Amino acid sequence: MNLFEWRSLLNALSEPVLLINKSREIILANGIAQELFGRRIEGSDFARAIRHPAALHHVDRVLAGNIIGPEPNTVFRLAGSIATTYKLSVTRIEERTGTSSTFMIALKDISHILEAEQMRSDFVANVSHELRSPLTALTGFIETLKGSAKDDPDARARFLDIMEREASRMNRLIDDLLSLSTLETNERIRPVSKASVPNILSRVIATVSPQAEANNKTINFITPDFEGIVNGDEDELTQLFHNLVENAVKYGRADSEINISISQNDNLIIAIKDAGEGIPPEHIPRLTERFYRVDSGRSREKGGTGLGLAIVKHIINRHRGRLIIESVVGEGSTFTVELPLANASG
Repeated sequence: MNLFEWRSLLNALSEPVLLINKSREIILANGIAQELFGRRIEGSDFARAIRHPAALHHVDRVLAGNIIGPEPNTVFRLAGSIATTYKLSVTRIEERTGTSSTFMIALKDISHILEAEQMRSDFVANVSHELRSPLTALTGFIETLKGSAKDDPDARARFLDIMEREASRMNRLIDDLLSLSTLETNERIRPVSKASVPNILSRVIATVSPQAEANNKTINFITPDFEGIVNGDEDELTQLFHNLVENAVKYGRADSEINISISQNDNLIIAIKDAGEGIPPEHIPRLTERFYRVDSGRSREKGGTGLGLAIVKHIINRHRGRLIIESVVGEGSTFTVELPLANASG
């Protein structure tokens, strides 16, 4: 096959594929590989595309003929805005003359497989830990209601209210875990539909306002004079901003204000500022971890599952955006979301 025929064949594949020669020079990269490593990757050394030591070592061993028998594969992880794990396989393609060799390198994204395994493990560990407390409480109240409190209507009413709250918290926890699992599975698939962030925010504020008013808090938001359109999943963006605005309401001080602003340059910039107690700086880098809480007791008291900001992080990652958290202890916190505008590249 000539180079044109190879290009036509490899461009039909849905995974990155490179052809290299004995000198490790990339002589052909299919369309997917060019999107991943750059349009000018052909003619350069393989190390320019993949700098990972394990991948380079594996390719060099195959090129040197140091692997006997079927050519195996290796697994490596590339860092980036979304770290990706690949399985790399190298196949020798003998020319008809038998005097030279071309090598085909295929990359298969196996991140979703590894993450699914990790998610299953995390799910069991996290759920067993998070559900233990409410289940223990429910079991204790049931035993009490069957025993000493069975003829005490006041105690029965009080215990049933607590049991209802604990059961509701378990339901929210399960809903958030399922939502998080779906987001992690789809995180690499960038949304293609369009959504108006100002319209989404207006609806979210209308939903959260009764909760704010019940705590004597005011939400200030002026609808901007621009459309603020992004490539995004409207339901996910609604969940993103609902989590952030609701957090500002929950953790802001009583009789305080929540200020929400939108501006734009190449990105759409949404800032949500509360007047709460603030977050100590050592906690900020871990806020988006699953089940990480600055104050576990306070979070549970307010009905939090410990998953809200993890969900926010994955939605922002899927939309190729950025989350910035700034906080001053005693003054409050600002959560800023940057999302690429629909007409922006990247």
